[in-house]
Amino acid sequence: MFHLFGRSIHPELFDIYAETEINQDNYSAILRICDSGHMISFNGNGQTITELTAARKHPLPQKKRFLEKKLRGCRDESIRMDNGVSYQVSYQLEQLDPQVFLNIHEEFLADCERADVAHRFPGGNRLAPCPISLIRTDLWPTSMLIHAFHTFPEDCVVVKTQSLIEL
Repeated sequence: MFHLFGRSIHPELFDIYAETEINQDNYSAILRICDSGHMISFNGNGQTITELTAARKHPLPQKKRFLEKKLRGCRDESIRMDNGVSYQVSYQLEQLDPQVFLNIHEEFLADCERADVAHRFPGGNRLAPCPISLIRTDLWPTSMLIHAFHTFPEDCVVVKTQSLIEL
């Protein structure tokens, strides 16, 4: 599931495997890779928003939930907050042919070295590729572009999100 909240979410609700903090003059963000995908908390213009991918049955708060969508196919969403913060996201779940998945998996392994935050999860067996999660950002004085990728080798699935937050 893909979620967007107009508030912070307690990281204690998740197993966090990797995180980093970004501080700019006009905003800050915490990028986390967790057991269910990722959690991105953004603070700017007096607004806190949290983007989250989580398992469908993961218990989450209802208060200030702006989006709750199934990760299926490709979708685009956009929200403009009262204080001028603009949020746009494109997300997709892509089922790939096994050979194509292996090629993309190798590219993601190389991308882990350049990512802002990345984690390689233990594989199901020693012959199968390990699941990977990584987040890359592009930063400007009043905006942030976030690319997140999660692989699920047992199903040959890649989840991709691209989020743009502007003040």
